[in-house]
Amino acid sequence: KQSEDPGAETPKHPFPQSPGFAAMTGKTAPPATDTAPVAPKKETVPTPKEEPAPAPAAEETPAPEHPPAVEQPTAPTGEPAPVPMAEATPAPEESPSAPPAEPQASAPEPKHEKPKAELPSSPLSLAVEEVSENSVTLTWKAPEQTGQSGLDGYVVEICKDGSTDWTAANKEPFLSTRYTIQDLGSGDKIHVRVKAVSTSGASVPATLEQPVLIREILQLPRIRMPRHLRQTYVKRVGDAVNMMIPFQGKPQPEVIWTKGDQPLDTSRINIHNTEKDTIFYIREAQRSDSGKYELAVRINGAEDKATLDIQVIEPPAPPQNLKLVDVWGFNVALEWTPPVDNGNSEIKGYMVQKSDKKSGKWFTALERCTRTSCTISDLIIGNTYSFRVFAENACGLSEKAAVTSGVAHIKKTKTAYQPEKIPQRDMMEPPKFTQPLTDRTTTRGYSTHLFCSVRGFPQPKIIWMKNQMEIREDPKYIAMIEQGVCSLEIRKPSPFDGGIYTCKAVNPLGEASVDCKLDVKGNI
Repeated sequence: KQSEDPGAETPKHPFPQSPGFAAMTGKTAPPATDTAPVAPKKETVPTPKEEPAPAPAAEETPAPEHPPAVEQPTAPTGEPAPVPMAEATPAPEESPSAPPAEPQASAPEPKHEKPKAELPSSPLSLAVEEVSENSVTLTWKAPEQTGQSGLDGYVVEICKDGSTDWTAANKEPFLSTRYTIQDLGSGDKIHVRVKAVSTSGASVPATLEQPVLIREILQLPRIRMPRHLRQTYVKRVGDAVNMMIPFQGKPQPEVIWTKGDQPLDTSRINIHNTEKDTIFYIREAQRSDSGKYELAVRINGAEDKATLDIQVIEPPAPPQNLKLVDVWGFNVALEWTPPVDNGNSEIKGYMVQKSDKKSGKWFTALERCTRTSCTISDLIIGNTYSFRVFAENACGLSEKAAVTSGVAHIKKTKTAYQPEKIPQRDMMEPPKFTQPLTDRTTTRGYSTHLFCSVRGFPQPKIIWMKNQMEIREDPKYIAMIEQGVCSLEIRKPSPFDGGIYTCKAVNPLGEASVDCKLDVKGNI
């Protein structure tokens, strides 16, 4: 019955039942071995040829069933793919060596190329911090690019001077940007380089330019640049340049001067070095001596650098193409172009001068004009003028000036005086008091004043009255009018002088009046 079951199941493809049944009966294992070659058929490898060999191990009637099993490999070509997949599952029970081969063969099928990971960039600013008799301490800065995976650390490598064999000073990468190489021989010269390391690989190494001499540095080199030399040092052509720059360092440091990475011209520049300073001297400066000079003070690979900027200047050339553009009234317009040579210094402005034909003397019209054009005004009618322009820089005015080729003649212009027509206005106005009289109280024997203001045209006549009686020529009263302000002085009044005072203004257009009361108190 066991032999009939596999044969009956073959055409109906009830393969999910055969593995469970085969697990309960060990005799049906051979048909599993026959079906195992079906999976290798999918991979087209020679394993199906090796699998039929164990098939004769079955001693029972399944032997005549082998022919159907042999036909089955051809059947899957026309049948759906799940048939060999289901038969391949019981194969591991009979031959355990086959399944390891199948995953190994199927694993390489998806051949996906991994993108190349970015390598970190080189460490920055590698420098020697300290040197002793048997060690050297290095410092540097982290690289700009560390890659996607980040840094694992740094590797420091050394190589003796004259050799090409680089050896790692540290066994494993570390993340610090400072490292001390120990156990070095005193007097040795070594080259040092540092690599940044990540899971993607190592960066291009950062290497010290000069080998390091292993001996103790009692004091690191340091340049003490004077304050006035930290800015551009300006000198005129022909002047002497004499600068002393102090430094420190023990043992005696090496002093190196360069200009544009090239040694100095000793035929023009004298350098004198002492234990504590260096002297830079030029007897007669020329414009070619301008530029940036680099000073380096070095001890066994440890160094300090400074830059000295020297500018040698001279007066500029005169302006070019001075033109007399226009003349009108009392004014003249001038234009010019900047000088060809600015004297190695920025042009600060231009001085414009004028000269009249009568006197022949030059007078400054504009002391510093920042533009290349100007207008000269307030010229005298009837005079003829010439003009010249100087250029000015930090060294001073140009030795020569640009002079106008022509002259400007200020002509006399005939003008007819036309008085301005002012429209006539009717100024006639009747009297009107703008400030009335105010009541007052005074003391007997003390003079007092009454004030009011009036306007009107023609000027009104002022009449003062006391108790409706006109005050005429009486020395006790003094009446005055000035700029429309009317005043009446009552000299040393007595109680009899109290009463109602009236100021009346009269002109041909009308009249107006104001009143006030005056009280005179007796002495107590």
